[in-house]
Amino acid sequence: MGVSCQEEREHTAPAIYPRDSVAVMTSYGVNTLISDSGLIKYRIVTESWEVNQAKNPSRWIFLNGLFLEQFDEKFHVEAYIQCDTAYYFDQLKLWELRGRVRIRTIDGLRFASEELFWDQNKHELYSNRFSRLVTPDREMQGAYFRSDERMTHYMISNSKGSFVKGEMGNSDNDTILAAPDTVKAKKRQPTKPSAKTTPNV
Repeated sequence: MGVSCQEEREHTAPAIYPRDSVAVMTSYGVNTLISDSGLIKYRIVTESWEVNQAKNPSRWIFLNGLFLEQFDEKFHVEAYIQCDTAYYFDQLKLWELRGRVRIRTIDGLRFASEELFWDQNKHELYSNRFSRLVTPDREMQGAYFRSDERMTHYMISNSKGSFVKGEMGNSDNDTILAAPDTVKAKKRQPTKPSAKTTPNV
């Protein structure tokens, strides 16, 4: 009876390259406050929060959605922000929100789009996707959106329309600037009645 010897092999996985596929930190079930310049500015609620400093630029990744509350200096809620996926580039101080992006402010303004960028250095929001903006007075929608952080000065260009709710009135907080509609009105051709119509009785 013969016995054969086989060299025992160690089963190892290949090294992961490049390094930027590995997160430095991943947290689950997050509900935390974020401060800026010593003041609490935001509350972040998310299912998963990944910090990756190896990617260039480094970023925070929220693949399973993000709910964010924005506070003023007195810790009063100014706005709620929600989206399906979010990226925060910490060196650039730039947020990239994707999916169903929704904003609601304490003044009753509502914003909806599939994409929104928030530049904290320039203190502005912008989107190159179709966006819908609803205020207590108006409803606007268009292909380009830009606003300040507080959503008090904003514009929508390439607009699809502006609908005024109720009576027209001026508001100090409402400074909508809209470019002319991109859909050119067709010249109406004279029409001849094809048949006589009788009024309904």
